[in-house]
Amino acid sequence: MNVDLSRRGFLKLSGAGVAATSLGALGFGEAEAAEAAHVRAFKLTTTTETRNTCTYCSVACGIIIYSKGDVRDGNADIVHIEGDVDHPTNRGTLCPKGAALKSYVKSETRLTQPMLRAAGSSKFEPITWDAALDKIARAMKDDRDANFITHNDAGVPVNRWTTTGFLAASATTNETAWATTKVVKALGIAGFDNQARV
Repeated sequence: MNVDLSRRGFLKLSGAGVAATSLGALGFGEAEAAEAAHVRAFKLTTTTETRNTCTYCSVACGIIIYSKGDVRDGNADIVHIEGDVDHPTNRGTLCPKGAALKSYVKSETRLTQPMLRAAGSSKFEPITWDAALDKIARAMKDDRDANFITHNDAGVPVNRWTTTGFLAASATTNETAWATTKVVKALGIAGFDNQARV
């Protein structure tokens, strides 16, 4: 049998062969179509998506948290965390620490409530959020009343509180960072820094 195939015909035939095998590899073959009929549903289709910010550093990468259960009552079970492809900072990528967020969230040693080590005690005891915030507010008020500087040595008003510092979190939105700065400056706190510089 003699096949008369020109160079142009050979290229056309080769291109058609590559296209056919590519379509088969992408799942357009009969075997793949039959198998696709009983493939289980994607595991995240029944979950709730919540967009958030990674808690590790000052880059503030966007993440998507997938959970099952009621998020509003705090009984949701986090099943998956991944980078947010729509977030302008990381565009879906995460560093190794961010990629391990699910382990961090589900860690047995993760604190889920405020703890207090009373004076003279050797161990921390859990307290309520209300008690913790009241204790912090009382300590701040007492210190500010005792140490607030209204005027410097030359008599110029300065309104500064130099005995307390404030360390802000960097995993936040611009709006929250702006509000935090306004509150800290309104209190007169001079020692104000951000987690990004730690």
